[in-house]
Amino acid sequence: MGSGPAPWRAAATAATTALLAAALLGCAGPDPSGTRPATAPAPAAPEKLCTDLIVHWAGVILEAGENPGDDDAGHLDYQSMGLSGGQNDILLAVLADARAEQRAKGPTAARELTAREAQRRCAERYRSGTPTGGPWQ
Repeated sequence: MGSGPAPWRAAATAATTALLAAALLGCAGPDPSGTRPATAPAPAAPEKLCTDLIVHWAGVILEAGENPGDDDAGHLDYQSMGLSGGQNDILLAVLADARAEQRAKGPTAARELTAREAQRRCAERYRSGTPTGGPWQ
C-alpha cells in the first residue's frame, strides 16, 4: 500500500472544510457602490448547519452504496465528517430510514426523505439552543 491518505479521504476532507467554511462564514463582499465596507454575515444557525451536514454526508454514503466499488464514505468516522456525536446519531437514524426508502421507492425518494428527516431531527436537537455536555455533543 502507498503512503499518505487515500484520495477519497482528501476529497471528503476538502468537501467538509468547504461546507463548514461556507456555512459559518458566508460569502460577503464589498458594497457594489463602494460606499460601505464589507460586513461579515451572521453565522449559520446550528440547526441549519446540522441539516446541511447530515444531508451532505447521507448523500455521499447513499451514493457510495449505489456503487459498490466506491467506498468513499465507508471508512470515514463522524469526526472526519465534521459531526458531533449527537449529529452522528441523527445521521445514522436518517440513513436507516433513507436506505429503506431507497429500496422501496428509489433514490429520489430517499434524498427527499433525507432532507425532511435531517431538518426535523436537527430542529428538534437544537430547539433549546446548543446542546450541552461537551464540545462534540
